[in-house]
Amino acid sequence: MTHLTLALCLLSATTLAAPIDEAYAAYARGDRPIALQRYRQLAEQGHALAQFNYAMMLRRGEAGQTQEDWLVWLEKAATGGVMNANYVLGLAYERGDGVPVSQVLATRWFKLAAEQGHTEAQLDLGTQYFLGRGAPKDYTEAARWYEKAAEGGNMGAQYLIASMYEHGDGRPVDIAQALMWYTAAARQGDPAAKLKAEVLARSRP
Repeated sequence: MTHLTLALCLLSATTLAAPIDEAYAAYARGDRPIALQRYRQLAEQGHALAQFNYAMMLRRGEAGQTQEDWLVWLEKAATGGVMNANYVLGLAYERGDGVPVSQVLATRWFKLAAEQGHTEAQLDLGTQYFLGRGAPKDYTEAARWYEKAAEGGNMGAQYLIASMYEHGDGRPVDIAQALMWYTAAARQGDPAAKLKAEVLARSRP
């Protein structure tokens, strides 16, 4: 599941000399105890990416069992600007995962991740505005974030923005744009988008 995916990255392209890369290498070869130890050391030193990776390892029980303080480290990583941490924190508040459900806080964290270019966060933020959940109902704002996610290749967002162009929700009716986005989603394997694209294509003069 998205919110349990450990987002690891190498900070140096050609060497594993950096401590974060050593932790990555340990994780990649399946040495969870060493990876956990390295990430914790770096997390305690204030390394935001290590804080995120450490939080995710705790959340998944890779320290032997799920640790309650995973959210503490996740919040530190989010405060440190880690895009995925912002998104996962948004999911936690949306779903009540270790924290009380708060759609307002979910929207806040989704927005931070969305502004950093996280396409799933852009999709979820659009939905918050579309439903008026944790934010005022605003189809124009929903369409703006759906379109950003669609431009980033998110299939679900491509279908949703196509529908908004088709029906004039938050965007002027534009069948050409609707057809373009339905087609984009269809090319990624969305069968409903494929049917919609075929119907719109036949209906065009």
